Amino acid sequence: MKSDRIKNWPKKERPRERLLAEGADKLTEAELLAIILRVGQGTFKEGIRGQNASDFARTILKEFHGLRGLDRAHIQDLLKVSGLGPAKVAQIKAAFELGKRACAGKLTAPAFESSQAIANHFRPRFTAKRQEVVIAVFLNGQNQFLGAKDIAEGTPTQTTVYVRRIIEEALRLSAAAVVLVHNHPSGNPGPSAGDDETTRDLLKACRLVQLLLLDHVIVGESEHYSYNDFGRLQEFEDQ
Repeated sequence: MKSDRIKNWPKKERPRERLLAEGADKLTEAELLAIILRVGQGTFKEGIRGQNASDFARTILKEFHGLRGLDRAHIQDLLKVSGLGPAKVAQIKAAFELGKRACAGKLTAPAFESSQAIANHFRPRFTAKRQEVVIAVFLNGQNQFLGAKDIAEGTPTQTTVYVRRIIEEALRLSAAAVVLVHNHPSGNPGPSAGDDETTRDLLKACRLVQLLLLDHVIVGESEHYSYNDFGRLQEFEDQ
């Protein structure tokens, strides 16, 4: 590919013009990232060779090992890259977040009838997270979605869940039921002893205010674990 300025390329070869003419799906990852970056790195003046946006995009993708690595990269690590200032880093992170929200929106259902529906809906929100994130999902009597609230974010191996915050939010929304959802950054959705303790504590608290704990869903890389599906909620109720 040419190494001079993109504005000097024939229009039909420029990433932005190609996207408008052919569609975004026809562009490579580097070309899409180049559109977000808008400008490259360095200068073409006074005989000093710079990088156009497309070349710069390929350099960034190589340094962070592709889109997934770029998504997972900390903001401070991105800012260390020569040519990536606050504006460009913000644009990159915003683009990833928009993609995740669009994906979550496509999976939104008027009612959550299964643990699989819950996992499918929230998995995009956990993508590239290095820490455990705990979300409380509030439903009405027909299991229809009323709202969701981020409750806690902790280390990759341990999260403190604030049961009081969950109950307060449920009462504020006049929810009939709650589902607890969190991720395991390791990718393995198997529950830990801490997950069991959290589930027991929340189950007891919900019982006191006549709120139904429908499930605690742990989301892994491609699979999920459901306390309800495995009969663990009933087991805790009987203890």
